[in-house]
Amino acid sequence: MVGCGDVGLRVVGALGGRLRVLALTSSPSRVPALRARGVQPVVGDLDAPASLRRLAGVATRVLHLAPPPSDGQPQWWRDPRTQALLRALRLRSTPAAVVYGSTSGVYGDCQGEVAMETRAPNAHTPRAQRRLDAETLVRHYGRTAGAGGAVRACILRIPGIYAPDREGGTPQARLLKGTPVLAAQDDVFTNHIHADDLARACLAALWRGRPQRVYNVNDDTQLKMGDYFDLAADLFGLPRPPRVPRSTAQDALPLSLLSFMSESRRMDNSRLKRELGVKLKYASAEIGLQISK
Repeated sequence: MVGCGDVGLRVVGALGGRLRVLALTSSPSRVPALRARGVQPVVGDLDAPASLRRLAGVATRVLHLAPPPSDGQPQWWRDPRTQALLRALRLRSTPAAVVYGSTSGVYGDCQGEVAMETRAPNAHTPRAQRRLDAETLVRHYGRTAGAGGAVRACILRIPGIYAPDREGGTPQARLLKGTPVLAAQDDVFTNHIHADDLARACLAALWRGRPQRVYNVNDDTQLKMGDYFDLAADLFGLPRPPRVPRSTAQDALPLSLLSFMSESRRMDNSRLKRELGVKLKYASAEIGLQISK
């Protein structure tokens, strides 16, 4: 496992100790905590490629959930971390499967249209462009690594992750701050997945994902962003957030939020259910948020 944060540890919990799990960590201080969760730590740093050699030949399946570097590198559109990881995996016998956790942001703005996996990516933000670069690297690795390209490499495109026991995992803190949302006429569709359902999708992809396949990993909810926060406010017994027109949103909202409000899409999850056989425990945000109250 590469990137053993909240979702990674949920994957470990879902396995229930049935398999030996190794997790790459760049922080030696995390070693005791990982061992306490039944994980065998491997100290290495995606930003220091030489430290990754010990990964070669040790894993039969690889789950890659580590993010690309943030802004500031000269080639800002590239993901050197994924490149370093895949180069290390080529040094010895290749794994049977590699699953990469990407972002739904690679679709760009679909203007509210349904985004199926066959839709051409149109990443606009630097963050999404780096994820798209990582996708390309992973799929190329699947085609060329091993004997005749025998690695099953697949991509999970993940929207907003929520869960009551995840840091910042519900809209409650934002609602308490009174952060505005867009007015109804300017609002955008948003997509979500409960962290536990995402962990189950990761496991399903490791064993049942098809080679070179992309999977949208989202629940069945089709809500605009403002309606999602209204729903959460009603469930938590809090005031609904104020609505502002897009023309004044730049003055009322931070840039990080504005970037999410510039893209609108409704992700289709048919392939997740049909091919991976994932049955969502939290099929809608309403179900997940009600449980998290």
